[in-house]
Amino acid sequence: MAKRKKDKAKQPKTGGARAMVPKLQSVRIENPDWRPDLDGEKAFPRTVVAAINVRESAIETLYARKFLGRAQKQAADRFREIWESAGGKIMSVDYSRDRVDGARGDPVAAKLRAIHELRRCRELIGRRGFENIEAVCGEGKALPELTPHKRERLTMADNLRADLDDLATMWGFQTRQRSAA
Repeated sequence: MAKRKKDKAKQPKTGGARAMVPKLQSVRIENPDWRPDLDGEKAFPRTVVAAINVRESAIETLYARKFLGRAQKQAADRFREIWESAGGKIMSVDYSRDRVDGARGDPVAAKLRAIHELRRCRELIGRRGFENIEAVCGEGKALPELTPHKRERLTMADNLRADLDDLATMWGFQTRQRSAA
C-alpha cells in the first residue's frame, strides 16, 4: 500500500514569534475615578483591570515577551514621555510664540527641561545608544526595521537593554546595575 501524505490544509499554522503574544493583555492599574472618600465601596475599587495593546510599540511587545524588565520598561516610557515633550526629532524652541496662560505652566520652559534631560541621557549612554533608544522608544520602530540582519538585531537588543538599565538607574527606577555574567 502506498503511504498517503498528510493534508497540510488541516494542520494549524503557527505564526512564529508573533503568534505567541496576543494583541491585547489584561493588566491591573489604579482606578482613575477612585477617591479616598469612596474607599471600600464596590462601585469604586482602588484598582481596575484594563486591556493594553502589546503591539502598540516595540517596547510594549518586548515587555510582553518578558525580554525587558519592569525598570527597563519604566525607563523606556519615561524616555518616550520626555522625547515627546521635547518635540521629537525637531528639538528647537520657538521663543517668538505668544505665551498663553493655560494653567499648565510655561510650555517653553517645559520643553527646555525636556531637552536638558535628553542631553543628560545622551551624555550617560553615548551617541550610538541614544540613537537606538530614540528610534525604538521615541519613534516606536521595531528592531527588524532598524537592521535586516539577525546578529545585528540581537546585539542591538542587548545594547538597548543595557542602556535602559543605565537610564533606569539614573532616574531611580532600579537601585543596582545588572552584573555582566
